[in-house]
Amino acid sequence: MSLPIYARERTALLLVDPYNDFLSEGGKLSGQAKPVADAVGTLQNLRDMVAAVRAAGIQVIFVPHHRSRPGDFLAWKHPSPYQLGARQLQVFAADSWGGEWHPDFQPQPEDIIVQEHWGASGFANTDLDFQLKQLGVEKVVLIGMLANTCIESTGKFAAELGYHVTLVRDATAAFSTEAMQAAHEINGPTYAHVITTTSELIAAIG
Repeated sequence: MSLPIYARERTALLLVDPYNDFLSEGGKLSGQAKPVADAVGTLQNLRDMVAAVRAAGIQVIFVPHHRSRPGDFLAWKHPSPYQLGARQLQVFAADSWGGEWHPDFQPQPEDIIVQEHWGASGFANTDLDFQLKQLGVEKVVLIGMLANTCIESTGKFAAELGYHVTLVRDATAAFSTEAMQAAHEINGPTYAHVITTTSELIAAIG
């Protein structure tokens, strides 16, 4: 498959939820993601993607989930099951190890960290679209966690806003192989312009 040109000044890498709770051994959700993550090499592919886009001068943007607090959503009229589950488990809890960045994905001075998203989409009620527009970005590359929740919701929202969307199928994970397949083989083709692998994309931007 021939990939499009990813011009440095028109492309951004969206690194979604690279928290210890997802990616580090002992994280609250890492055990659930581990079988799929190990099967596709998620952690190493994330490392390789971030290193490659930095070397290419492409903007890295951290797209973080809301860091949980015990009182979250208590006054909300219609919190989603996703949000209620996050509160119950206190995933990515504020001021906790689980809510810190994985050691391999520490923000650099040139990176942008957008506002935390409360649901699954990195765009909803955050400054992500504003930041991308200020940079003149047209293409977004999505990596991180999880394929069928925050990656998918953020990618769909990006497409609705007119961005060119690239999914990297082995730089993410899910809690089951079925969820990964749905994210990339069923749902992904309905909104993503490119669905590729880490090695293919690195070759395209290198």
